[in-house]
Amino acid sequence: MKMSTCTLCPRACKVDRSKTKGFCGAGSRPVVARAALHFWEEPAISGTCGSGAIFFCGCNLDCLFCQNHAINHTMIGKEWEPDALAGLMLSLQAQGAHNINLVTPTPHVDSIIPAVLQAKQAGLKIPIVYNTNGYETLDTLRRLEGIVDIYLPDLKYVSSEIARKYSDVENYFSFAGKAVLEMHRQCGILSCDAKGIAQRGLIVRHLVLPGSVDETRRVLDFLAENLPITTHLSLMGQYMPCHRSNEMPPLNRRLLRREYDRAIDYCLQLGFENVNVQALTSADPAFVPCFTGEVEVERENLMENPFNHE
Repeated sequence: MKMSTCTLCPRACKVDRSKTKGFCGAGSRPVVARAALHFWEEPAISGTCGSGAIFFCGCNLDCLFCQNHAINHTMIGKEWEPDALAGLMLSLQAQGAHNINLVTPTPHVDSIIPAVLQAKQAGLKIPIVYNTNGYETLDTLRRLEGIVDIYLPDLKYVSSEIARKYSDVENYFSFAGKAVLEMHRQCGILSCDAKGIAQRGLIVRHLVLPGSVDETRRVLDFLAENLPITTHLSLMGQYMPCHRSNEMPPLNRRLLRREYDRAIDYCLQLGFENVNVQALTSADPAFVPCFTGEVEVERENLMENPFNHE
């Protein structure tokens, strides 16, 4: 992939990112907004010691309700070369991280691949987590085979109309659905060690949105029809109005208890055996990381993990 004609994601802006920015706002090198031991992911990812989260700036979606909107199209911090990224991964491992959690990595795959390879040569042993919004091309994902150990994608929508209205991308599902199937092909069902810490596999995330339980059912139907019933799902209830969601009812309110219960009930009716759910108290700004661009390997203030493992 030549950065001078960027086609890393389905938008295929084909810009020269050393000279100008495409939709995601990223340049030729990644900008890291935060690196920390992160305790608020799914239990198999955060474990007891934390996930080594590296939050990248830039995103190929523009979700009205993005909790990380401070960095989705704004570059906070400095650019990182691949060798420096490799060193950051090794530092997180030395702090006790269970894995290296690459958050919104898609625009930066050209830097991530050499960084991971260099880090592994220098002693990186822990799994690599690819934490993505799901809007991926098969070509980019196939480049990651053997690099990524754990895929952690969102599957946000099936409806083109809702994807366009909420995330400014009409063809979201036509790419994200195929992407999830490719991730499963590469890494399979989630496998964990004796302590329940993920080592390899797929966890599919879906955020239940206010007024959108029917859309959740469509997502779950697709997964039930195309993946094993033992696939690990994360059915999230942490929605809270933020960013520009006040412009778009019903996104301007919180998820109702009865809406989330209906989504959980439907998921279980389909027979899924490995489902993480959340307490609705997870819809709290306290769980949104602070992005400063001053990257130091740090430990978050410990709070109760918002996931309940079921």
